[in-house]
Amino acid sequence: MNRPLLAAAILGALALPLAAQTMDHSAHSGQGAAATDSAATKAYAEANARMHADMAVPFTGDADVDFIAGMIPHHQGAVDMARIVLEHGKDAEVRKLAEAIIASQEAEIAWMTDWLAKNGK
Repeated sequence: MNRPLLAAAILGALALPLAAQTMDHSAHSGQGAAATDSAATKAYAEANARMHADMAVPFTGDADVDFIAGMIPHHQGAVDMARIVLEHGKDAEVRKLAEAIIASQEAEIAWMTDWLAKNGK
């Protein structure tokens, strides 16, 4: 490979992380152009923000403790979202899934909370 082409390839590779940081990621948070002002959308946005804030746990250096501490709010976020679909959703299959998610995630939250109480630092 000739030197100018190699230099261009290296500069291009170095620019990719910067380009990724400046890209619009609003669609991931539900705040993009497709977002609406419906009660369900507002509830999902609030649940999502709460879950992400609660997942910002202080790390202990213990992979097991850190995993459990972060997963509890993650699972609670799933429960919160499932409750929103039960309140606002209409599809019977989605509602059935939401009910199953609530049951399974709440059981896992109880197990993780108990484990953390016994093993947390």
